[in-house]
Amino acid sequence: MTATPPTVRHLVVHQLLKSPHGAATIALRSGAMPVNGAAQRLIEHLCQRYAGRFGKGYGRFEEDEDNFPMPRFVRQYAFDHSIDFLELSRLMMQHLQQRAGEEQLASGGYVLIAHIADGGADCLLVALVTEVVGMAITGDFELIDSPQLDLDNLRVAGRIDLTALSNGAERYISFLKGRGDVANYFKLFLGCNDVRLALKETQKLVQGLTQFAEAEALAQPQRDALFERAHQYLDERGDEHEPLALDELVRRAYPDAPERLSRALGDEALGLADGFVPDRRAIKPLRRFAANGEHWKIEFDRASLRSGAVIYDRERQMLILTELPEALKAALAD
Repeated sequence: MTATPPTVRHLVVHQLLKSPHGAATIALRSGAMPVNGAAQRLIEHLCQRYAGRFGKGYGRFEEDEDNFPMPRFVRQYAFDHSIDFLELSRLMMQHLQQRAGEEQLASGGYVLIAHIADGGADCLLVALVTEVVGMAITGDFELIDSPQLDLDNLRVAGRIDLTALSNGAERYISFLKGRGDVANYFKLFLGCNDVRLALKETQKLVQGLTQFAEAEALAQPQRDALFERAHQYLDERGDEHEPLALDELVRRAYPDAPERLSRALGDEALGLADGFVPDRRAIKPLRRFAANGEHWKIEFDRASLRSGAVIYDRERQMLILTELPEALKAALAD
């Protein structure tokens, strides 16, 4: 089933003028853009690229609105209705200019700001895009250079879910993290506090891996290999107290088609952050099964299923244990 494309409510494009190590200035459009077919196609493409990008950060607004004014701007626009969309975009650009000026390595580009309805949620989408020179053919069949927006190499973007914010969700902001601290100014511009709880994020990662294995209908040996490789990498990161890199994880865990695993773990619905230190307690399900009944408790490695030490009879929903230790057999015989 094809996902319903986002609906564009408002769209404007401004410009951030900034070279690395230089000052930041802005050029503002005088009015919002018409929401026509071109605008719709642009936002659809942008949303697709954003959804497919890996390594997002997630969070909520900082409480200090003096230093992080974005929540005030959003409240005035979306809830108090004291400013319109164009004024919101101008206030955002003024703050972006300040934050970009504080980051030496930041560079400029066109800033697309849109109010969209996507997947049942009202959202504000902000993206900094640059131009790339392509080719076009004129009516006289001449080749000419044709500048165009480089949406395929989207590096700086963020999304504020107004519906989730209104409903009191724990996290309602997402943003592309990029590499190093180059895009950190954009997180500060959004006013996003992205404190990551390692246990919760690790549990979501395990959930994402499990959902991927089910969606791909992986045979048991492939599933075990996926989980084993993922466990090994996550265990190493957790043991060394080092943050994981999701792009490295997918290459190691699923080397045959890392891009498929990347898309699954990058799904906005999963909301998986990048750059957290894995909680080693939460990765145990990748290697071990554990369950409790009213009168029993059991735990065993996935490898025991492959060796036949544990047999699962799916039809009868029975678990058969073999190679019982002598002490247990003696205890049961008494």
